[in-house]
Amino acid sequence: MDSGGTKRKAETGPREGTSQITVTSLTLSNVRQVPKQSRQWVVPRKNEDSTRGTAPSIQPGDAGIWATCDMHKEGLCTTELRDLFDEYSEKIYGLGLNGETEETGDDGNADIEADIRDEIDGLKSPSSEPLFQPVRIDVRCVVFFKTLAPIEPVSFVHHICNNLLHGEGRQKSRWTRRLTPMTLMGKATEKGLEEVSKAVLAPHFHAVGVSTKKDSSQSSGCAGRLGTHLASLTYARMSAAKLTGLAGAQFAIRTSIRNHAILKRDFVIKQVANAVGSPHTVDLTQYETLILVEVYKNMCGMAVVGSDYDQLRRYNLAEIHDSKGTATT
Repeated sequence: MDSGGTKRKAETGPREGTSQITVTSLTLSNVRQVPKQSRQWVVPRKNEDSTRGTAPSIQPGDAGIWATCDMHKEGLCTTELRDLFDEYSEKIYGLGLNGETEETGDDGNADIEADIRDEIDGLKSPSSEPLFQPVRIDVRCVVFFKTLAPIEPVSFVHHICNNLLHGEGRQKSRWTRRLTPMTLMGKATEKGLEEVSKAVLAPHFHAVGVSTKKDSSQSSGCAGRLGTHLASLTYARMSAAKLTGLAGAQFAIRTSIRNHAILKRDFVIKQVANAVGSPHTVDLTQYETLILVEVYKNMCGMAVVGSDYDQLRRYNLAEIHDSKGTATT
């Protein structure tokens, strides 16, 4: 209290140089130190599907169809190819996109509401994998469809192009350009190319193809996933002379390499020609069979088509429509 009788207010702040340091030291001492945890890497089990829950991708052993399209029209191309493939799978095999047989019954007493419920349930939980599954490709103007049995890419695409060229149908595609069937896909390496060549070429060029079919179905590589169904279709189309291997065939090789720098064109052609072997000879103009090799990024694929490949405009739907002068639908 001062001399005038006025009370002095008590100092509420910390004493200089003492209390602030004490509070700070107590606060730091009470902070819990959390140890840094190391990141846990999950290793997939041996029999676990590592692709489950992820977007579909091309795997060694797959079969499918490449398609080129106009710039920035990959989505529209995929949509119209879905419709086109659905139409022809129903025409050829009597199947829909999910591989289910289309039944055409005329039952006047059918329960329409039950049919609608069944259809909705089927859309919610499809009973089988789709016959044609689009795969997103990080390459401009290119799309890919994986196919499942009984779809055989070579005969399927040939039927579409032959029907569009010689049939009376109108244009069914606007954005799609060339279709390229792939009998078997593998890794874009020297070993992968060798495996694919052995599996795809043997039924067409080698008398030992009968044993090769059995061996390929039992092997663990990508050739083993070719399956007996595809091999049986291939053998059914072979002539007796080619099956016995007594007659040599004139063949040609055409390659397409995109976004890939490991396998060179000359090496691919030489490797495939060596896999064909004798007594077959190369004839680039008057070939009886044509070997198509497609390399995109880290995958390579192969197929053997017939001598009418150029007549069918190299399976280019746009050129087929232009040659007929059909109107766009």
